[in-house]
Amino acid sequence: MDEGNGVPPRAEPEGAAGAVPLPDGDFELARPERPSPLHEPDPYSTPPYGEPGPWAPAPPVQHPMATPAQGPAMAPPGATGAVPQEPAPAPTAPAPPTAPTASAPPTAPAVPPAPATAPLPARQSPADPWGRYDPWAAGPLQQPGAVAVHGGRPRRRRAALGWTLALVLVAAGIGGLVGGYVEREGIGSEVTLPQAKGVPAGRAPDSVAGIAARALPSVVTLHVSGTDEEGTGTGFVLDDRGHILTNNHVVAPAASGGKISATFSDGTSVKATVVGRDSGYDLAVVQVSGVHGLTPLTLGDSDGVRVGDPVVAIGAPFDLANTVTAGIISAKERPITAGGEKSDGSDVSYVDALQTDAPINPGNSGGPLLDSRAHVIGINSAIRSADSGSETESGQAGSIGLGFAIPVNQAKRVAEELIDDGRATHPVIGVDLDLGYSGDGARVDSRAPDGGPAVVKGGPAERAGLRAGDLITEVDGEPVHTGAELIVRIRAHRPGDRLRLTVERGGTEREVSLVLGTAEQN
Repeated sequence: MDEGNGVPPRAEPEGAAGAVPLPDGDFELARPERPSPLHEPDPYSTPPYGEPGPWAPAPPVQHPMATPAQGPAMAPPGATGAVPQEPAPAPTAPAPPTAPTASAPPTAPAVPPAPATAPLPARQSPADPWGRYDPWAAGPLQQPGAVAVHGGRPRRRRAALGWTLALVLVAAGIGGLVGGYVEREGIGSEVTLPQAKGVPAGRAPDSVAGIAARALPSVVTLHVSGTDEEGTGTGFVLDDRGHILTNNHVVAPAASGGKISATFSDGTSVKATVVGRDSGYDLAVVQVSGVHGLTPLTLGDSDGVRVGDPVVAIGAPFDLANTVTAGIISAKERPITAGGEKSDGSDVSYVDALQTDAPINPGNSGGPLLDSRAHVIGINSAIRSADSGSETESGQAGSIGLGFAIPVNQAKRVAEELIDDGRATHPVIGVDLDLGYSGDGARVDSRAPDGGPAVVKGGPAERAGLRAGDLITEVDGEPVHTGAELIVRIRAHRPGDRLRLTVERGGTEREVSLVLGTAEQN
């Protein structure tokens, strides 16, 4: 029995939610109810519990018309059959049957006629993508709105960005290559190289440039021609009368009727004549005339020179006039000999030289060797070449950094005598030396070359007690090793100077003192 009215319950057809009594005592099946979800409806319409959606029960047979979004399906006029309605809430106890009236049988609730055209769907919130989905809409199945509307744009944007970056890289590479080629080939532009704005006009007086600037106007290049030979050398102005000092071996070719021309640094060229020359000192003086405003070089003090002092050499090496080289004094009192082409040795030069590493070459002969104050301290005279001994620059050997200059103190005395007398005096001790002696020291020969005594009667050596065969080992406390070196030491002095000699005789040494005499001839 039914717990509500005591009427025994009737079995209902399977699948009916409830029965409605009809007047003839029969029952009409009630409109089937949709199953309720197991949970409360999702207020955000999330599938599968939201509605409408693909999980809603399909209508029985007929094809529904297009319906507004989220609205019930509308049947056309005259259509029969149940129409899906909004889902009902959870079922409750059935209501008691209503008694039928005689005037009209009970009918299903009236259904309003469907509009001629489907109304526009209601505007949905973007936050509800399922609200825009209509499972009965004509056309292919669509996915929810957010993915359907915007799904392809990120991929298209990434592709466009990738192509843009690739195009930029290619363009940059091509631009770099083109720019490099244009720059390398200098297309469309002129090359302008950087350059210093300017160099100070002046130079320090003790610099090489300052020394050269003061000395060059007083240096001349000598071109000499004779019967058998010709050559080039250098000289420098001694005074305002036109006297020029140079080497004897420079002017020797013109000694017997040759010609000498002197060319100054400004290009002026005049004739020169020999005033006097001395082969033993390898010095000569020539004179020019018709030249005004000559500036003589100042002579310095060669005795005050020290090893390591800076020096500048000026000359015309290989006829390259006004050449300036620089170096230092590398040694002092180097005994050298040069010349010696004559059989009697009368042309041999004995020089107690200054050694320098300033480059000196053939053509520098006779030029000045200057100190840091542009004072003359020596006359460039000889070089030592790699394949020969010490010799004058008349040969064609090149410099190897061993140059020799006549000390100016010695050159000054000789030049004064050549200008005054036309000849120079030589200091002597009055003995003939054995130049072939191979031992250490200078040995007095047994006889003179002409057969006379080796010790000159009445000369300085005889008065000091020297005899033939004596061995001289020192001069003023400095050792001498050969006869040529003894001559160099003696000629470094003036006649009348006093010397102290250490003499060895019979294994016994003794010291003697003598005053230098003067040779009767060069």
